[in-house]
Amino acid sequence: MNIVALLVKVAGLFATITVGANAFSYTRFRRRNLGNFRSPIDESKEILADFNLHEHKEGKFFFGLATAPAHAEDELDDAWLQFAKETPSDAVPGSEAADRKKIKLAVGAITKGLAKNEHVKEVKAGDAAADKPPTINVAAWHNAPHAEDRLKFWSDPDKEVKLAKETGVTVFRMGIDWSRIMPKEPTEGIKEAVDYEALEHYKWILNRVHSNGMKVMLTLFHHSLPPWAADYGGWKIEKTVDYFMDFTRLVVDSMFELVDSWVTFNEPHVFTLLTYMCGSWPGKNPDFMEMATSTLPMGVFHRVLHYMAVAHSKAYDYIHSKICLKKPLVGIAHHVSFIRPYGLFDTGAVTISNSLTVYPYIDSISKKLDFIGINYYGQECVCGVGIKLVETDEYSESGRGIYPDGLYRVLLMLHYRYKHLKIPFIVTENGVSDETDVIRQPYLIEHLLAIYAAMLKGVPVLGYLFWTISDNWEWADGYGPKFGLVAVDRSNNLARTLRPSYHLFSKIVKSGKITRKDRSLAWNELQRAAKSGKLRPFYRAVDNHGLMYADGLDKPQWRPYVDRDWRFGHYQVDGLQDPLSRVARVLLLWPLIMNKKIRKVKVKPTDDTALHPAYASHYY
Repeated sequence: MNIVALLVKVAGLFATITVGANAFSYTRFRRRNLGNFRSPIDESKEILADFNLHEHKEGKFFFGLATAPAHAEDELDDAWLQFAKETPSDAVPGSEAADRKKIKLAVGAITKGLAKNEHVKEVKAGDAAADKPPTINVAAWHNAPHAEDRLKFWSDPDKEVKLAKETGVTVFRMGIDWSRIMPKEPTEGIKEAVDYEALEHYKWILNRVHSNGMKVMLTLFHHSLPPWAADYGGWKIEKTVDYFMDFTRLVVDSMFELVDSWVTFNEPHVFTLLTYMCGSWPGKNPDFMEMATSTLPMGVFHRVLHYMAVAHSKAYDYIHSKICLKKPLVGIAHHVSFIRPYGLFDTGAVTISNSLTVYPYIDSISKKLDFIGINYYGQECVCGVGIKLVETDEYSESGRGIYPDGLYRVLLMLHYRYKHLKIPFIVTENGVSDETDVIRQPYLIEHLLAIYAAMLKGVPVLGYLFWTISDNWEWADGYGPKFGLVAVDRSNNLARTLRPSYHLFSKIVKSGKITRKDRSLAWNELQRAAKSGKLRPFYRAVDNHGLMYADGLDKPQWRPYVDRDWRFGHYQVDGLQDPLSRVARVLLLWPLIMNKKIRKVKVKPTDDTALHPAYASHYY
């Protein structure tokens, strides 16, 4: 019995220390990252933001629109098309496809064998397909008309270019697909591996952009590894750096005069995580040992990012070796989500995630940057090994929590760390998937206000690019989430329909201002939809614990709009939501609540005592 009692005491001590340490860790995290702030924007004024008043040494603040080859180009037999065409019949035991499914079960899925979230309504009663993850690699693709055509940007770029031009933007961000320029591995020399006609066609597209009065921001690697490179291991192997530089030299030599700014890599750590750690994206999948050791110093995560950093530095030097009158800007597009813990024991996971993804890649290339591009879409709430869907938060169709304050916090945080570099930031991507267009309008306004507030605080932000022009192929989510300012009817020759957000974006771009009236109109429309209980599509599967699955859905579930004030400067951060934290809050607050109730009880004075008001007040 003495041993049992001792073990109980030790266990109790250990539990107390664990809870105390996690409580201290969260308190420190909250103080640093979740503290209330006073918005520098005067909401009483009619003009809430005027971007015309701010100018960096590189020029005036600019607006732009962004797209990518894998999203928009037709006649492209890239890794994504091959990945999408893979069907469950390919997943025979022992095959590569079967191995991929196992990896996705273990990591990419986070949770699988998913039960329907009882808070999310089905498309139709009994429609089992609505709440189960797809059995194919790319959701909402096989059931989409003319899926291989994407947006026909290769054969008919003018449609997208003119839509962009008419908004008034001055920058058009697009990319060059590596596999289109080099359709096979250059083992026998560059000349034998290059499609020079494709190079010329890309030059023609860049000229079309310029002829429509816009500058070009060109991305060299946007989540699309050539299939031949994937066959030997891709970015896990050092020779990929040499091959990438062969590709870079071809593009730079051919198109240098047509490009105003360069993005060497788009979201390097996102590509690494989803390709080499989860196997959710095309590009050869990890085995279990590789997956288990991925974040160790010599693991695949650090190795891939190292080779990408080397490739960026070499590309940076090569671009700047060109003699020209105006020095081009060269940078990266770095993905940053605002990550917060759901429960008391999740702070450590948030800290580790941030330590791996926020700073290391930029740190490794900091001397080879002319700007830092930020791709920001929203917040993620970490719960255990997954991402929690918090019922009181608003989400995009693809499961990204909407949190404009997060962009403000991220910009201040990165500026504090990198202000010694004396280079500007560019928001290279920001947008929301929202077919109804009810969320997109306030989302656009509130995130621009967050950027403007950061600028008022001294953060040098050079420009803003919205993602994207027209609804497109959204990676492994297929054609489900709708990110476009313009709707696309895939069953009617990709006919375009301008959404209200297109006109709002155009108004802001052309005036350079955000008005209190526009903000009120956009927010009031969302509030009406929320209060009336209207539903909207949601393309992320959720289990009965509220954890979101990594892949998308072929058919949407339907969620109500959330009645919560997430406008910039208005969002009230929730406390920890795990059961232990909720119980602790009750126990801590109960004495205060009871004391407050006791104080409210009025004691009537006796008839034979005439108390002076000053004394009587002590009884109230």
